[in-house]
Amino acid sequence: MTELFGRIPEEKRSRIMEAAISEFAGCGYESANINHIAQKARVSVGSLYKYFDNKQDLFLSMVQFGSQVLKSKFDEVMQGDEDILVKVEKLLRTIQRHSREQRSMIRLYNEMTTQCDPLIVKPAATDMETPSAELYSSLILQMQQAGVVRGDIDVRMFAFLLDNIFMMLQFGYACDYYRERFKIFVRDDIFQNDDYVIDQVLKFVKAAFERREPVE
Repeated sequence: MTELFGRIPEEKRSRIMEAAISEFAGCGYESANINHIAQKARVSVGSLYKYFDNKQDLFLSMVQFGSQVLKSKFDEVMQGDEDILVKVEKLLRTIQRHSREQRSMIRLYNEMTTQCDPLIVKPAATDMETPSAELYSSLILQMQQAGVVRGDIDVRMFAFLLDNIFMMLQFGYACDYYRERFKIFVRDDIFQNDDYVIDQVLKFVKAAFERREPVE
């Protein structure tokens, strides 16, 4: 993304981002068409190439934007001194709401996971996943040191497993295949039972994280 893109009017910038996210999420990276993006955004193709070096740059910029939006929401939740389960519940509710309101962004994230080009995958994964890895690892470590979380776990491994739960829920609410998968594994009306989902996930996380009392 060039500096020029940051200087154009916000309304025009939003049109371009919305068009690009929609195209990449709906068609996939390889099939996405720059001409279609320009048409949807009501700008010229030449203008797009003034704002982004190439198609890859445009794609990665949209992925980065989407990850920053969700990260900002998660950061709000993670502030404060609540118990880890309270924070997990808030994160789950944020995921449910965000995945429905910003379905294209989550589908774009899913599209990112299908890429094979290391020039795309490595920078995107580093940018998207590092903040979450550090955030969850820090939280689990703090709870572990406070004696709330069991001491025999690998903090970073459990952070990875926790994030995978969050990621699968995002895909489950936003992506057609994962929506059907969710229903097959659980039940057909699962998307009308948000509180049930949260209750069951919290039980799963609590069982994994809670301290085990020694057996007499």
